[in-house]
Amino acid sequence: MNTLRLPYSKLSPDAYRGLIDCKKALEKGGLGIELIELVNLRVSQMNGCAFCLEMHAASLRERGVSNKKIDSLAGWQVSSHFNDKERVALAWAESLVNIAQTVAPDTLFQNLKHYFSDEQISDLTLAIGLMSALNRVAIGMRQ
Repeated sequence: MNTLRLPYSKLSPDAYRGLIDCKKALEKGGLGIELIELVNLRVSQMNGCAFCLEMHAASLRERGVSNKKIDSLAGWQVSSHFNDKERVALAWAESLVNIAQTVAPDTLFQNLKHYFSDEQISDLTLAIGLMSALNRVAIGMRQ
């Protein structure tokens, strides 16, 4: 277990509160908390944030998501536990986490339009960016 390097939420309270306020605003939007948590868990898997992995997996379990679905998330492309809407969101999430390699291709963006409104695409993109930011803070500060 690592020791917290700095109490960042206390040292930078306004900035930290801004991140949390963004998270709360996204949860009130039209994506639904389950989809956001699914994306958060996948982003955290890709970024290697153990703290966030535990938190988002627990949140999904509390919402009644099956262990089989949670356990197969890393292999969502070949798993039968994910619907088309979730697959499109997860593909977009992976693309944005790997932005230097993927450059967020137009094909993935266009696929989003089949399942999400423009507002939902904006919220999804912000949620992915926010989760990546929170992963980096948690890993960097040894949360």
